[in-house]
Amino acid sequence: MSILLSAKSRVVTQGLGGTGKFHLKGCREYGTQMVAAVRPGKGGSEWEGVPIYDTVADAVEKQGVDVSVIYVPPPGAADAIMEAADAGIPLIVCITEGIPAADMVEVKRFLDSSGSRLIGPNCPGIITPGQAKVGIMPGYIHQPGTVGVISRSGTLTYEAVHQLTQLGVGQSTCIGIGGDPIIGTGFVDALALYNEDPGTEAVIMIGEIGGNAEQEAAAWIKENMNKPVAAFIAGKTAPPGKRMGHAGAIISGGKGTAEEKIEALEGAGIKVAPSPAELGVTLVAAMKAA
Repeated sequence: MSILLSAKSRVVTQGLGGTGKFHLKGCREYGTQMVAAVRPGKGGSEWEGVPIYDTVADAVEKQGVDVSVIYVPPPGAADAIMEAADAGIPLIVCITEGIPAADMVEVKRFLDSSGSRLIGPNCPGIITPGQAKVGIMPGYIHQPGTVGVISRSGTLTYEAVHQLTQLGVGQSTCIGIGGDPIIGTGFVDALALYNEDPGTEAVIMIGEIGGNAEQEAAAWIKENMNKPVAAFIAGKTAPPGKRMGHAGAIISGGKGTAEEKIEALEGAGIKVAPSPAELGVTLVAAMKAA
């Protein structure tokens, strides 16, 4: 799905603290064009050959950036997202965890009137193996191929990718959509992109307890998807009312349980892995059955 991220993508890093510097270097080593960074008050300087600008708009004007990756701490992350959208950047990836929900409501409203797509927040980012990665995922476990991976869990994204690679099954594009209640790109948004992408032949979708995004995805897949899909739902053993890692992973009022999500997915003809150890083989089985 290089329509979102490819070797031609030009990336600006927002938030050049220790985390931002570490992952800027890692993305650049993977081969991504990390052409600019933004740190207010430091415009005109550089870090390890990467020019620094005071604003995203300056980076767009001077470097032609079309992707932003955000490591700004939670209090300023919402403003950073909106600054990138206001500068006209088509793809914004926000890694930051802990952005207040009230801030994300404002961001969501702002993005609705822009032409920008947000991945995250609270996510590992996006990678098109062999071309570019934007985020914190370990690039070496990925292998170019034709399977799309979309997940609410960063760690389970890596687990699915590793299993697929071990099975000799490469990936087209892998997206960690984030585990917060309010995110930019959801399951249905990503599935629609994979469905139209000629480079993707199958998709593995990893959800978790809380909310109803997986049920909505199951209904959409049943009506629209023309490629095989496998799935996994994390959190089967989580006690009701307890937050399990992600802000969005909480069962409320008996809704959002693993059981009802699995029932919806299987009802849509989707093969569901019984455990994280079987993510890869379940996807392979779905492809063979298609």
